[in-house]
Amino acid sequence: MKRKEIENLKAKSSVDLQKQLKENEELLSSSKFDLASGKVKNIFLIKETKKTIARIKTFIKEKAA
Repeated sequence: MKRKEIENLKAKSSVDLQKQLKENEELLSSSKFDLASGKVKNIFLIKETKKTIARIKTFIKEKAA
């Protein structure tokens, strides 16, 4: 994830972050399922998605505090 994308995440509201969190969690679960069935060629997508989810959760907690 590029620095500009991280800054865009910081600028979003909590509602937008919740929506994006849900989308990324769905992407992660579908990617894991595709990996198990042998359809995924880019296994780093799972790693990057996990990192993105962690970043989003961090920004949500920062906004709540």
